[in-house]
Amino acid sequence: MQARLVSPIFTLWLAATLALPSIAQDFSGLARLEVAQSQVRDTWGGVQVDLYLSQPVPYRVFTLDNPRRLVLDFREVDWRGASRTALLNADKVSDLRFGALRPGWSRMVLDLDVALRVRAAGMAVDEISGTALLTVALESTNAETYAALSGAPTDPDWDFLMASDPTQQVAPPVDDGVLTIVIDPGHGGIDPGAERDGLQEADLMLQLAREVSEGLVRAGGVQVVLTRNSDIFVPIEERITMARLARADAFISLHADALETDDASGASIYTLTDEAEGDASQRMAERHDRADLLAGLDLSGQDDTVATVLMDLARLETAPKGERLAQALVTGLRDANANLNSRPRREAVLAVLNAADFPSVLIEVGFLSNENDRANLVTPQGRASLVEGIVLAVQRWAAAETALDPLVRQ
Repeated sequence: MQARLVSPIFTLWLAATLALPSIAQDFSGLARLEVAQSQVRDTWGGVQVDLYLSQPVPYRVFTLDNPRRLVLDFREVDWRGASRTALLNADKVSDLRFGALRPGWSRMVLDLDVALRVRAAGMAVDEISGTALLTVALESTNAETYAALSGAPTDPDWDFLMASDPTQQVAPPVDDGVLTIVIDPGHGGIDPGAERDGLQEADLMLQLAREVSEGLVRAGGVQVVLTRNSDIFVPIEERITMARLARADAFISLHADALETDDASGASIYTLTDEAEGDASQRMAERHDRADLLAGLDLSGQDDTVATVLMDLARLETAPKGERLAQALVTGLRDANANLNSRPRREAVLAVLNAADFPSVLIEVGFLSNENDRANLVTPQGRASLVEGIVLAVQRWAAAETALDPLVRQ
């Protein structure tokens, strides 16, 4: 291959032995992965990733901790023909996965068994064929250094590209006189969720979310926003932000777990534990921009204490609303003859329920590890009782909340 490095900086990167916490470079277009020539392999003291692409594309490389992962983002790679078996040949990497990150973007994630830092990364482009070789070299390091170097890079240019997505549908304009329900199909894209017998949680929850949305709209008086309407990966923080921008009256996340045994079955509804509410405020304060913590209130310039107190005050109203919604869902699903878990009302520390400014619930609609639940989830007829129960619950909950409005302290 007659090759040139796409940037002089990459020449230094490929020769360097210094730790590089994150690396990014920009091109344009869609690249096809040449699977036969690509691999992830062990090297003396580390791991090397070699990805042969049909053309150069924008990419970035960084590591994450707890658990340890190497992340490669691209705009955009066609993964057809690729598999974990074909690509992974490294003892220091326990797993490898790839897929859609969001429309126009792709991601590859390597689960690292040991602490490895990015020693060098670069993309060489063949001047004759236009093909490209992305090489990422990892070397051993200690846990403290790994943790210090890990984290998604702060890159205004890259963040702007990631945020600019013309293929994403804009949420419909909000009518304050209409109930706004945000339906969140769990997982998606590179994160398929639970898997059993060729079924993926992400696919089933997207289909269920669409059916619930249709049912709510058909019932009337409800505006529905989906956090995703295709098989894409949407980070939890972004799902919450979408609900906030839509001024959600309620947020309902749909999931279908899988356990080691098939004993558990039926739907259960989760809210955030009382003990976790304070911790949730702290996590949100640490991880979100100040302007994106509470709808209609810019907390820019405020410290964590102020932000946390204001979120805790907001939860004095939204947490009871969430509890009432959860109970309405239990009753609605039971009245619709949906299969309920023996303990349908539960609480847990779940990141997707962290928002303070609107009530949030998570419905575990069943278990892919249970044969009967799987059978119900794969057909519209099987999902019909879930749809009916959720729609009925939202209608009853909305009517009850409207009746309570005059009693709420203004």
